[in-house]
Amino acid sequence: MKYTRDYSAEIDRLKNEIETADAIVIGAGAGLSTAAGFTYSGERLQKYFGDFVEKYGFRDMYSGGFYPFETPEELWAYWSRYICINRYMNVDNGTYRRLFELMKDKDYFVLTTNVDHQFQKAGFDKSRMFYTQGDYGLWQCSEPCHDQTYDNEETVRAMFEQQKDMRVPSELVPKCPVCGKPMSMNLRADDTFVEDEGWHRASLNYEYFLGEHDGQHILFLELGVGMNTPGIIKFPFWKMTAKNANAVYACINYGQAYAPDEIADMAICIDGDIKEVLKQI
Repeated sequence: MKYTRDYSAEIDRLKNEIETADAIVIGAGAGLSTAAGFTYSGERLQKYFGDFVEKYGFRDMYSGGFYPFETPEELWAYWSRYICINRYMNVDNGTYRRLFELMKDKDYFVLTTNVDHQFQKAGFDKSRMFYTQGDYGLWQCSEPCHDQTYDNEETVRAMFEQQKDMRVPSELVPKCPVCGKPMSMNLRADDTFVEDEGWHRASLNYEYFLGEHDGQHILFLELGVGMNTPGIIKFPFWKMTAKNANAVYACINYGQAYAPDEIADMAICIDGDIKEVLKQI
């Protein structure tokens, strides 16, 4: 159910919870990065992918990432641009940094389906984060023949700078150092996703954090999470709130701020732009 309590009163309630909670679990989805300026269509699409739009009719960057390009040179021309502008360029309009300033002195943990690395760039502690769906900055074997990921920044930047006519130089096309097959992005799209040592360590850190604060005054702060993968953040947050009488569930999401009736009295739902809400807090 949606709850339409007074907007400013809900912000005041959230301020108080941030100040008084024993621990804060941040659950972040695509809506947070959208609020930070990472739009995948419109002006940014035309600016960086105008040639691909003209040739293939792509309407957004995301769908373009699934296109079966004829050559690996064209595939990596697309992906190197995609990675550079959404992972390595400084795009954040201050939203992630503002969130960090609110959280830096708190006992927090970040669970996110975002793969753009913006939490770390804003200053969040890597040991307090779990990127469940991968990272634009990592490659893996497409097979995969082994459970290891590789930093791609140096090669991706070279691809971005050296590509011509929607193709990268053939010598820059990445291949697995173990089996020689093509590399792919470390993004959860199918059952080939590699959960490397860092992924498992982050998962254990998250479990430990929840166990350490079990039964305490926990604020489950959900930011920009939709219904694409509700089983990762949204549903667990609802369940953990329902099981802990001291917990509070807060949701900031433009057009999608709601909570189940069962936790209505424990919920703060703010229907608004995350960037603007964080400014007010």
